[in-house]
Amino acid sequence: MGLPNASGDLSTEVEVDAFRRLFPLRFYEKHLLESIRPDARLLGRARETTIALGAVASANGSALAKIGSTTMLAAIKMEVMTPSLETPDEGCIAIDFHMPPICSPIVRPGRPAEAAPVVAKQLSDTILSSGMINLKELSLVSGKAAWMAYLDIYCLDADGALFDTALLSAVAAFSHLEIPVVSLNDDGKIVLSEEQGLSDREPVNKEKRKINLSSVPFSLTCVLYKNYILADPTAEEESIMDTIVTVVLDSSSQLVSLQKPGGTVLAYTSAIQDCIALTRQRVKELQKILEEAISGMEVD
Repeated sequence: MGLPNASGDLSTEVEVDAFRRLFPLRFYEKHLLESIRPDARLLGRARETTIALGAVASANGSALAKIGSTTMLAAIKMEVMTPSLETPDEGCIAIDFHMPPICSPIVRPGRPAEAAPVVAKQLSDTILSSGMINLKELSLVSGKAAWMAYLDIYCLDADGALFDTALLSAVAAFSHLEIPVVSLNDDGKIVLSEEQGLSDREPVNKEKRKINLSSVPFSLTCVLYKNYILADPTAEEESIMDTIVTVVLDSSSQLVSLQKPGGTVLAYTSAIQDCIALTRQRVKELQKILEEAISGMEVD
């Protein structure tokens, strides 16, 4: 008796999947009329989000961030450099974003992903313009030595909202970052004490320390379709609803940036205001998730 039902359920499932592939917009419209999405989320609801600090043991700071299936691994490596003449009392941050073929079927081996340089530029602009990190904190000796923070972010799974997940992993990695202890060697150069066996020398900085973060940026990407706003889109939603708005707010809910790279839907003032309102809610969620990750790390 159970076989016919099972066969019928399978047939229905195949038909739904075929309809979804052939007519993706019509498939989504049927759900949007009910104010729900195929993955059972409400339109303004983001996917489940997790943060794991210290994911890379060899890095000075690292984090693994997941929003839904989208997964980013961020690692920070600190190196001593000579500061520029224009900013003798400041260090630098270099950001690179990687999309290996493993992250998505649309990324081909041997060909750089089109989204990679775009996300890298967004990350650099956001982190530097938000004022999250005071570059003077990265100074060691004025005009002679400062820290260069190399931030590398690897996309392990690209299922939409790449920038949101990459920014979250970057923020989490900087929250986990510890500045190493450095000393002067015999040549008068500043080097890492542990690597050079100079633990008996007077250190330039007394102990490993955390970096102070302020105005921490968080983002939310939304897709606009007709009069609907879908928060935290999947890759499928981004591909069929091409109007995307990304709002970045800092931890005080101040606007850092707003981006709308084209699209067929006009972003009216009311729609932008709704996107900002959704981002304010999302910032509170992300702050709580990050705080819990930091607290968990301290307990361990």
